Amino acid sequence: MESLEAEIAGIALVDHHVHGVVPGEVDRGEFEGLLTESDRAVPGWMTQFDSPLGFAVRRWCAPVLGLPPHASPEEYLTARESLGSGEVTRRLLSASGVGRFLLETGLGAGLGVAEMAEASGKPVHEVVRLESVLEEVARSGVPAAELPSRFREALAVRSADAVGLKSIIAYRHGFDFDPEPPGDAEVVRAAGPWLRDGGFRVSDPVLLRFALWAGVERGLPIQLHTAYGDPDLELHRCDPLLLTRFIKNVEPRGVDLLLLHCYPFHRNAAYLAQVFPHVHFDVGLAINHTGARSEAVIAESLELAPFAKVLYSSDAWGLPELHHLGAVLWRRGMSRILGHHVESGDWTAEDVLRIARMIGRDNAERVYGLR
Repeated sequence: MESLEAEIAGIALVDHHVHGVVPGEVDRGEFEGLLTESDRAVPGWMTQFDSPLGFAVRRWCAPVLGLPPHASPEEYLTARESLGSGEVTRRLLSASGVGRFLLETGLGAGLGVAEMAEASGKPVHEVVRLESVLEEVARSGVPAAELPSRFREALAVRSADAVGLKSIIAYRHGFDFDPEPPGDAEVVRAAGPWLRDGGFRVSDPVLLRFALWAGVERGLPIQLHTAYGDPDLELHRCDPLLLTRFIKNVEPRGVDLLLLHCYPFHRNAAYLAQVFPHVHFDVGLAINHTGARSEAVIAESLELAPFAKVLYSSDAWGLPELHHLGAVLWRRGMSRILGHHVESGDWTAEDVLRIARMIGRDNAERVYGLR
């Protein structure tokens, strides 16, 4: 078991979906706000340190900052302030053992590709958010009649060096959308009121479908946020099974679809990954937020899908603690799950290491062409 843990600890992971660290110092309120997917203020009568993720920070991140495991929140935040944000980021990214980050830059507020590469000392590749590009084109003053062509041109330029694309249609509408690509005339009709309104936050289902299908035309792997996330989405409309017809329509195009996070619908995502060759999935965001119980979520993600269809991600955003914890909890869960399979005689030690490398690194290298 110890040798297995050491081997899994030595895998230079590819974190195939991650966001940038927020630069500069954060106070306690800001720190706790980044420990939850809620976009509401943390009530004064509670603390996010009393959560599965909060406990995981104290257990696994405290030693990286020179504290004993389970240091109090006050001790942890004092040490964090004393070290400074730059040193905290450097230590936690390094301790994660991640060998390559695929950075989704649509949030905009965190470190960019070059800054994350400098902070981590590792290669960082960009994943471009479709909706962000569409909103950038809208802000440029484009007339509705030119939106379809101008967006396709802008997307080609913005994604020229990217390894993948990302859609947040789950947030802006849900997966209960028309799975057929809209025609340009339909897009122009929808674009007129949107552009005149001037808000430029795209939520019209026609425009969202247009961006998504333009991504398919671009030919890069497409990540789709699925299920668990902040209150901007409606969870019951984010079950990946609602994507089934869209998935079937994309299949002839030869474009890989990557379902992100998927909790609590990760078994549904595993089914889709089993039956459709171009569908892959992870349980990224759920690993951090389930903390000590993340082993159970990881185990459930390995129940059905072929192991070549499962990837590792942390979906870390804002705090470098999340980049570190995603890797720590994934390695811990995989070591325990796979170790049990070896001890029971169901799998060989050689096979479990091969599977761990596939999920932690090799599958992402294949899907995104990183080799």
